[in-house]
Amino acid sequence: MASTTRPAVTPPFEEEHEELRQTLRRFVEEELRPNAMEWEDAQWMPDEVFRRCGALGFLGLKYEERYGGQGGGYLHDAVWAEELARCGSGGVGAAIGGHVNIATPPIWKFGSEEQKQRWLVPAIKGEKVGALGISEPDAGSDVAGIRTHAQRVDGGWIVNGSKTFITNGVRADFVVTAVKTTADGGHHGLSFFVLEKGMDGFTVSRKLEKLGWHASDTAELSFQDVFVPDENLLGGENKGFYLILANFQWERLGMALGAAAKQQYLLEHALGYVNERTAFGRTIGKFQVTRHKIAEIALRAEAGRAITYNALRLFVSGDDALRETTMAKLVTQRDCVRTADDVVQLFGGNGYMREYEVERWLRDARLGPIGGGSDEIMKEIIGRQLGL
Repeated sequence: MASTTRPAVTPPFEEEHEELRQTLRRFVEEELRPNAMEWEDAQWMPDEVFRRCGALGFLGLKYEERYGGQGGGYLHDAVWAEELARCGSGGVGAAIGGHVNIATPPIWKFGSEEQKQRWLVPAIKGEKVGALGISEPDAGSDVAGIRTHAQRVDGGWIVNGSKTFITNGVRADFVVTAVKTTADGGHHGLSFFVLEKGMDGFTVSRKLEKLGWHASDTAELSFQDVFVPDENLLGGENKGFYLILANFQWERLGMALGAAAKQQYLLEHALGYVNERTAFGRTIGKFQVTRHKIAEIALRAEAGRAITYNALRLFVSGDDALRETTMAKLVTQRDCVRTADDVVQLFGGNGYMREYEVERWLRDARLGPIGGGSDEIMKEIIGRQLGL
């Protein structure tokens, strides 16, 4: 049976990462948070935000300088994921995170030099927005069930099918798309193609309405006899499953970092409120029931950060961190929903009102136990990692 313990390891962040954190926090507080409510109401984050982030270097923190990146690493992106969680809108974080953490990494890891120049370079600048197209109406976690398929023709492929729940799908200039390229299909019959806005037969079927993440666009996409040239094949024919596996750990770790940071932010916000709100002649923070609720929130925030940082250390050191990243994703998403619900309760009637934001935090958090692999899938992975 696999070991259930790990040796103690050092903290993940160094001085340069903390300096970056201060820069990112100022940007979030000065340029994102003040606009969060407006973008939520509009159910759209302007494309200019991508260009602004690109101009400041935030979309290429871990990418090489020759592609316009900052030459950093995953730890720099980890700080970005944490600070985005403080922007006041899960949709803003989802839009930027979807571009940085799930759309561009496959091109970076598996793309040819020509493909990187074509898509990664403008994506780092924020001039092109990317999306990842895996989920379908009948295939989510079961990627072997993907029905979108490609048939080889002279000079390329003809793609037919559909995708759903695609973050940035309405605005995306390119979609890194999983399709079947063999008749028998299965995990080993998948390939990835980069489909581009403007290709004949590639349409946005509809913009999906969601419980939360209103500032980000989520779409259902349709492909009807879309011709995709050979040069848009990413990572080799029938090698798509490896692309999926390669990025799942970082996607889930990014979600865990965001959820752990959001819990810390919720704790800070709740402390500020209970130390100001009065009832029965004293601030509500002086009541034992409030102190205990705050203590539970603090415990979840600290535990989530600890398990996530442990997974992060292992991941960046090159160790097999599948079990740890899966555990971090599972516990932080579930706990973030609980924490957001507790904060709504602490705010009482105000917590239910839009002007106080906390109702939005609860709605935004609810996607965590579903997206990037559901709680049920995470438990299945952990169970198998333990030899069951």
